[in-house]
Amino acid sequence: MDYTLESGVDPLREAINNSLAQFVDRENEYLREIASELYPVADALKNFLLDSGKRFRPLFAAAGYVGSGGVLDTASINAIASIELVHVCALIHDDVMDGSDTRRGAPSIHRLFEKLHRNDSLKGSPEQFGVASAILLGDLALVWASKALHESGMPSQSLLRALPLYDEMRVELMAGQYLDVYEQALASESIERSLKVARFKSGKYSIERPLHFGASLSTGQNLLAYSGYGIPLGEAFQLRDDLLGVFGDPAQTGKPAGDDLREGKRTVLIAATLQRSTPDQKARINSLLGKQDLGISEVEELRAIITSSGALDFVEKMITDLTQESLAALETGTITSDAKSFLIHMAAVATKRSY
Repeated sequence: MDYTLESGVDPLREAINNSLAQFVDRENEYLREIASELYPVADALKNFLLDSGKRFRPLFAAAGYVGSGGVLDTASINAIASIELVHVCALIHDDVMDGSDTRRGAPSIHRLFEKLHRNDSLKGSPEQFGVASAILLGDLALVWASKALHESGMPSQSLLRALPLYDEMRVELMAGQYLDVYEQALASESIERSLKVARFKSGKYSIERPLHFGASLSTGQNLLAYSGYGIPLGEAFQLRDDLLGVFGDPAQTGKPAGDDLREGKRTVLIAATLQRSTPDQKARINSLLGKQDLGISEVEELRAIITSSGALDFVEKMITDLTQESLAALETGTITSDAKSFLIHMAAVATKRSY
């Protein structure tokens, strides 16, 4: 069966979801054969993967594939769907590192297994059991990502061309995650340093590398054009995510209000606020940022400082400028017209999420 970009995001997302569901059902059969104690692992990963998710990365990979001359079929859908499992690994581990209680409106994986420990009256620390389980589930998702790609049905020549980019994407993701952790520990106030974290933690692996991955599964063309589009749009995407982490509606984000403030995230938004604040405001920010029991009144206080400093408007302008730079890059290379239209739409989806 062939699929097209012209049919829109929803049918393509459904095809990706179907591919992921079939893959995870096959893999979970094997887990259940190993031991009944792995039933919760199988169920947790399946639910985490399939209950929600925008599938941004596979969608961009599909555009990269078609834009470089590929025709979407079952094998290529299977291949591009595999990178969603890389994302699942990143989310599970990210929640452990941030100590997040929720993800997509449900308990994070480490909290889920912490609860399992308590419900089953197991020995030892429920918290440690939850963290250990989440690390292993994230690792399993990363293993599954490679397995899904290798078993996709794509020709070996396509896989050999795509694997180096697939590996680079995963290395860059882990590097970005470490830089994020380090910047929090450093208490960085640098916009440039925070933007670098945004680029590697999310931007490159969310947009540029999926486009490269899709193109490499096809003909390997348009990599420079995809970088010109993907890097600035990826940064804009992460900047929008940073705004949602502070101003987002919990009903939309699936996270408590102001969760990034509670976690002490050293984002471009925070760096810009600190650079524009009075000494008293700066002292107040530093006293509240990273406070785990930050109350809603304190969240509102920080939001007010951010807004009055002009940092919110500054980041919004950055998002607009980066998006315009991204769209201009679509006029380079030999990207097919249907892929261009799809990527213009995806740029709006990635950057115009409201808070």
